[in-house]
Amino acid sequence: MLQQVNGHRSGSDAQGGKSLREDLQEFLGGEALLHELDDLTKVNPVTLETVLRCLQARYAADMFYTSAGCTLVALNPFKPVPQLYSPALMREYHAAPQPQTWTSRCLMKFYAVVAASPTSLESHKIAERIEQRILNSNPVMEAFGNACTLRNNNSSRFGKFIQLQLNSAQQMTGAAVQTYLLEKTRVTCQASSERNFHIFYQICKGASVDERLQWHLPEGASFSWLPNPERTLEEDCFQVTREAMLHLGIDIPTQNNIFQVLAGLLHLGNIWFADSKDEAQSCQLMDDAKCSIRTSASLLQLPEDPLLETLQIRTIRAGRQQQVFQKPCSRAECDTRRDCLAKLVYARLFDWLVSVINSSICADPDSWTTFIGLLDVYGFESFPNNSLEQLCINYANEKLQQHFVAHYLRAQQEEYAFEGLDWSFVNYQDNQACLDLIEGSPISICSLINEECRLNRPSSAAQLQTRIESALAGSPCLGHNKLSREPSFIVVHYAGPVQYHTAGLVEKNKDPVPPELTRLLQQSQDSLLKVLFPMDPEEKSQEEPSGQSRAPVLTVVSKFKASLEQLLQVLHSTTPHYIRCIKPNSQGQAHTFLQEEVLSQLEACGLVETIHISAAGFPIRIPHQNFVERYELLRRLCTRTSPGSHSPSPDERHSEWSPHTKGATLQTLLQDILHTLPALTQAAATPGDPAEATPVPVHCGRTKVFMTDSMLELLECGRAQVLEQCACCIQGSWRRHRHRKQERQRQAATLIQAAIRSWLARKHIQRMHAAATAIKRTWQKWRIRMAFLASKELDGVQEKHVSQVPLPLGSLLLPQAQTSLLEAIIRLWPLGLVLANAAVGVRGFQRKLVVWACLQLPMGNPSSYAVQTAQEQAGVTSIRALPQGSIKFHCRKSPLPYADICPERSLHNVTGFNQILLERHSLGHM
Repeated sequence: MLQQVNGHRSGSDAQGGKSLREDLQEFLGGEALLHELDDLTKVNPVTLETVLRCLQARYAADMFYTSAGCTLVALNPFKPVPQLYSPALMREYHAAPQPQTWTSRCLMKFYAVVAASPTSLESHKIAERIEQRILNSNPVMEAFGNACTLRNNNSSRFGKFIQLQLNSAQQMTGAAVQTYLLEKTRVTCQASSERNFHIFYQICKGASVDERLQWHLPEGASFSWLPNPERTLEEDCFQVTREAMLHLGIDIPTQNNIFQVLAGLLHLGNIWFADSKDEAQSCQLMDDAKCSIRTSASLLQLPEDPLLETLQIRTIRAGRQQQVFQKPCSRAECDTRRDCLAKLVYARLFDWLVSVINSSICADPDSWTTFIGLLDVYGFESFPNNSLEQLCINYANEKLQQHFVAHYLRAQQEEYAFEGLDWSFVNYQDNQACLDLIEGSPISICSLINEECRLNRPSSAAQLQTRIESALAGSPCLGHNKLSREPSFIVVHYAGPVQYHTAGLVEKNKDPVPPELTRLLQQSQDSLLKVLFPMDPEEKSQEEPSGQSRAPVLTVVSKFKASLEQLLQVLHSTTPHYIRCIKPNSQGQAHTFLQEEVLSQLEACGLVETIHISAAGFPIRIPHQNFVERYELLRRLCTRTSPGSHSPSPDERHSEWSPHTKGATLQTLLQDILHTLPALTQAAATPGDPAEATPVPVHCGRTKVFMTDSMLELLECGRAQVLEQCACCIQGSWRRHRHRKQERQRQAATLIQAAIRSWLARKHIQRMHAAATAIKRTWQKWRIRMAFLASKELDGVQEKHVSQVPLPLGSLLLPQAQTSLLEAIIRLWPLGLVLANAAVGVRGFQRKLVVWACLQLPMGNPSSYAVQTAQEQAGVTSIRALPQGSIKFHCRKSPLPYADICPERSLHNVTGFNQILLERHSLGHM
């Protein structure tokens, strides 16, 4: 019976529905458990729920890598797993029949190990050297390019593409690293609860005492650009970075020079200016900043006064003659020039490190023919405050997602083509509309931002927002937050909507570097800064163009778009494999899997979109044999609709289910099952719904049956209907069988009961007859004995009276009287029984009638016969009930003549057998 409590079903129906879902899940997933599925495409059906359950089951079983078609999902275990990256396991993966992938940190080591040449000792040494340098490049790149963000303690703040170069014999001869869009603004600006690049914390925590004195980094020093210094991360390993740099060919003096420049940037961040009271006067330093600018100038080996003057005063060139004007900067402009100086130095330093790494690992272009590329880019980002960096990052993710979707769909198309299915029926949502909004022609967000930069006018955040919303109002991916107080716009990405603030967007896109800052750094006496900022005449001519031949401004968006196009050209020419790194929780705890956090990351990396694409096609794929085994019951529907068809016999069904079923028979069964689908669709359609015109969304391939979730639900409903009919038939047969069985049992029970009653009656009669016989015999014996005792007693009394008293005249009649008395005594026993069982109120005449009947007195006048009581001193003394108390008998010869008189009898209780008490003197008078 269906039970419902507060709108929720419960009871047997709820349990039945749960068991049905479990049965369906077991059928779709096959016999394999979830943690045994190493590919998410094997999960059936491909839904977010099943994907999350599979990842959680594998994570609980310490299986952190799961394929998803051409993508590898890597879960962070947050614990050491030494056996996971052992050389034996690498060789096992290398010998696998199908190509496998790895996470980015261990991927280079894997490729370096399997690409080592065992043919010659020299080539083996070269491979080992390249391998070591490739592996050592990773900690250096992470130290200078990674930082702690809200979502990741080791987030890559730049994109990199690593080429592992192979010769014609597939032996690794070299490598190359290419970087994209370093987030250099992080040097001077960090969001709340985030940190600067790892290298700044490494030198502050890992430097020795002498190095601290040399770099002016005392214990407990506070720096504005070094937030959250109390947090200690695994990445704060200064010694590891130094050893890696040493293996890359960067000696100790050069390392010290690098760290000295970084320390100078930290002190540069402590320089603060006060507002000037007069616009014609430059802003003055705050008292705490005077020591900082002196220390920074010393570490960067720059003259102190020119450094301060460059930060305070702006140089302007105007007119045909390029006349030079100097204008004092406001406080905000001074802070901007300070930040620009730090970002410029750090960006040049990062590029120099990449060039050093490439020079140590790159091979001659003629020595390699193919390469294995590793692209490690930042993931989709959405923060409370998003600016140009997040726009470029998400733009790159949109392009890569489109490439991934195209490749995934190509793989889907290949599978459908192999199964003999047409590809035209699959519809999916492409992200081209979002890309048109960002980079489209002729008008897009990027073009509008670049146009603002070319106009060379003060840009207003509200004005930029208005231009974007008015020019791109027809785009479905553009939105607006009416509740936002700051000027902004919303872009609906594949991973979700992101709000971008327009304040500072144009300035970041310009990325202006005042020429006086570059000239200042070229005056440095530091050997590293001289390398980073050489005196280049061509560069000087570009920095000081004439008014008529001014070249177009090369913005950040333009450069990033060009490098992204080059990267995509490389990707299109290769066979891509994708790795999606997922954190199971944000606390970094092992054995903790939070589905909501994992789901948000799956959305950001595009796997959710991939799942939606799979759902748009045919997410349900069932092998032919499994399909027939489960839905062969639907052929019963054809039996009702087509009279000529017949249900298969058990022998035929057994032959169809045998493991040696022929392909023709299997195809016949498939067609019979598929012929029932129109009837099921029509039965499930609502009135007025043109179900007949809609094609059935199911296709039969060479080895599998492809269908949608709706068709699977329809098949399950039809199967449940057939099972319900079978269950009703089984229940009716069972009830009929049970009723017949119960009727037979009832009849048998009736016969048994009659026989038992007859036997019991016979046994009862036999027992009663035996008892009556025994009582009769006992009574006869007792009567004879009593007669004997009475005769003996009477003989004694007679002798006594004869001897003492002379016989009267009528003594001849004495034997007749004695005979009558004897008969009365003998009949006294049943009289007692009658009186004992008679009612208490039987008295008087009725009682005398009973006595007469027992004594069998002759019929006549009742008055002629007298029965004397004890008061009359004759005949029977009394006939009394058994006394309530005890009676003591004094037996000498016989208990009758010498029995005491019993106590007073109760008037209300008569129990037991009556006793016959004869008084001695009554007998004497007789």
